[in-house]
Amino acid sequence: QVHLVESGGGLVQAGGSLRLSCAATTGTFTYAMGWFRQPPGKEREFVAAIVWSGDISYYADSVKGRFTISRDNAVNTVTLQMDSLKPEDTAVYYCAARSIYFDLYYERNLYEFWGQGTQVTVSS
Repeated sequence: QVHLVESGGGLVQAGGSLRLSCAATTGTFTYAMGWFRQPPGKEREFVAAIVWSGDISYYADSVKGRFTISRDNAVNTVTLQMDSLKPEDTAVYYCAARSIYFDLYYERNLYEFWGQGTQVTVSS
């Protein structure tokens, strides 16, 4: 079992930046960790994912060039740096993890563990 705890959400103006962190509270190996978001009234959608080695990452087209995902295995943490934020980035952001190999990083149903979510609000 992997327990994930997100932090770093908040309110920011358009064009600003936020940094989200997700700490895995056990030493269980996680092959991949990702971030999803759920805008108001919409389904949860893929944002970014990173494999255990930290050298391969994936991004949704809507955030490419603005968001950066990274992980520090020494402290079991994954971080999402969000720059040039837009009002359409407003959502609850969730951290997710999967313990075994897969290659459908955008598929939320394949992630085994989820955090409780953190609100990100971008004002125009």
